[in-house]
Amino acid sequence: MTLATANWGAGEPLALLHGFTGDGSAFDHLREALGPRFRVTAPDLPGHGKSAPATGWNAALEELPVTLPEGAFFLAGYSMGARLALGFALRWPERVRALLLESGSPGIADTEERARRRTEDEQLAGSILRDGVPAFLARWEEHPTLAGLRELSASMRAAIRDRRLRQTPEGLASALRHLGSGAQPPLWDQLPRLRVPVLLLAGERDAQFSGIARSMAGAIPGSRVALVPSSGHSPHLEAPERYTEALAAFFTQRGGET
Repeated sequence: MTLATANWGAGEPLALLHGFTGDGSAFDHLREALGPRFRVTAPDLPGHGKSAPATGWNAALEELPVTLPEGAFFLAGYSMGARLALGFALRWPERVRALLLESGSPGIADTEERARRRTEDEQLAGSILRDGVPAFLARWEEHPTLAGLRELSASMRAAIRDRRLRQTPEGLASALRHLGSGAQPPLWDQLPRLRVPVLLLAGERDAQFSGIARSMAGAIPGSRVALVPSSGHSPHLEAPERYTEALAAFFTQRGGET
């Protein structure tokens, strides 16, 4: 299966990978800022948008090389998309010119904690299939991690809500079961193998993922951490100007490196 994709802009090739409950349109509000500088490919990841349900972590990774730009490109991912972007960069480093991980993680190293997360994600998947997407979102959107999104403008909140409501119960359940942190193989011990330039970006108000970014920086040679002021888990939504400035500066600086 080839993932459904949105393509826009002109310039250097850039792939953007969205988070859970999103799709390729999650970056549409950045078109004006990024379009003149980058030729963007934004796929609907498995279980989201018009792409088929997820069937496994490795299966999702195998779908990316034929979906993303040919040759070497810049790669940025958010949350779930950041975890997939990291997995892609480790498996196909020759395809990645530079890597930006926004609120990302190499997975859960502790075996028992990972098993607990799998159980929690299975319960969530069951609730989505049983109660439907609107009922699931009514509970899930109250999670403290997403608190910053409740401070966005009414129009932005409506766009995010509409995007989430377009997802299917079967798709979201499959993503939780196969692409969640509990299903992802932990990648912590592989981080020292990364040789591509890496920017680890997190919201200053997101203590959990700011801490993860710092821990990852200690393991990835030459990587840098950027904390976005006044932002929580989703800087590309909560602070889009600062996000695009950081992305453009990092990838422009790395433009001559492969």
